[in-house]
Amino acid sequence: MTLAFDDILAAQARLKGHIERTPCRLSRTLSEITGAEVWVKFENLQFTAAYKERGALNKLLQLGENVRGRGVIAASAGNHSQGLAYHAARLGIPVTIVMPKGTPFMKVQQTRAHGAEVVIEGDGYDEAAAHARQLCAERELTFVHPFDDLDVMAGQGTVALEMLEDVPDLEVLPIPIGGGGLIAGMATAAKHIKKDIHIVGLEPAMFPSFTAKMRGVRTAQINGASTIAEGIAVKEVGAQTYAIARPLIDEVLLIEEPYFERGIALYCNVEKTVAEGAGAASLAGVLAYPEKFRGKKVGLVITGGNIDTRLLASVLTRELVRESRIVNLRIIGDDRPGLLANVSATIGQMGANIIEVSHNRLALDVPAKGAEFDLMIETRDAQHTQEVMDALRERGYPPRVV
Repeated sequence: MTLAFDDILAAQARLKGHIERTPCRLSRTLSEITGAEVWVKFENLQFTAAYKERGALNKLLQLGENVRGRGVIAASAGNHSQGLAYHAARLGIPVTIVMPKGTPFMKVQQTRAHGAEVVIEGDGYDEAAAHARQLCAERELTFVHPFDDLDVMAGQGTVALEMLEDVPDLEVLPIPIGGGGLIAGMATAAKHIKKDIHIVGLEPAMFPSFTAKMRGVRTAQINGASTIAEGIAVKEVGAQTYAIARPLIDEVLLIEEPYFERGIALYCNVEKTVAEGAGAASLAGVLAYPEKFRGKKVGLVITGGNIDTRLLASVLTRELVRESRIVNLRIIGDDRPGLLANVSATIGQMGANIIEVSHNRLALDVPAKGAEFDLMIETRDAQHTQEVMDALRERGYPPRVV
């Protein structure tokens, strides 16, 4: 079995009017930052905030009445479950979703809100999928695979159709790889329309499933690994998706965690939009390997925006630390009245803000008549931080970053 371009065209016609026709826009700022001409496809603007609606709905719309009446089931850690649950509810189809333990609470809550029966089972996708298959047989349901299904792949391929309709001269498509459904569908569509378009697969370095399969290794997860891009944290790529995508992919790149975080932060700060870890993978790839994309017309997909708000807050704060806009300074001086006031006054005069102060007189590496201050300060940028540190040093309070 294979995926045909006509299958993707049929999916596009089938989905019309049921999903958002999301915009694909030029980002001038991201283009300046990366050195590429960056076009962004905002799939986080789908109702369930992810492209996964496309494949799930394309599958549902092709089910017979008897199958619809019995219901469907899936195993998913998030976006597939929400897309399937939402559109199944619209079509009056009962749906059960098996989600692994540790799935972000927001995704569990949103899936239930769409009317699905949610079963929490298994320590990862593989165990959740095994349980879903068991329930599928017991209840005579139809299993809707999140990626290794031709109808699902065809639905996902419509993302590339829309991108090349909007920007026909795109040169490179960096596409996240989890189970492989998105890249199989998008690469099939893109290579048919434009044979010389460059397809780049992107995987978390901690879950290099596609790369492992290319090298003949069965499993790819690094023991104890945890990635912020949990939406593409799959131990083993799909058999069908691999067979379809492998001949169409020009190269696969592995992405380290800080680049996912930077991608999330840049989308938030530059495009004023929310991306989850996997959703920022395309941008993360361009940030991690700028020389491969510089000077080229690149199409990025924000595949999803379902990120826990606390995690988003943490990522944005960590980015401030990474840019030296939030810094912890340690100052050791004589324990005399006015020391903290003088240090604070210097920081204030330099236009920086003190977020937190810790005063320690009992540290053994500090003289008995001395005191240790840890100050968390906020500045405009790394240069401003250095100016604050220089001012403190000139006034007799040499700081060090801790």
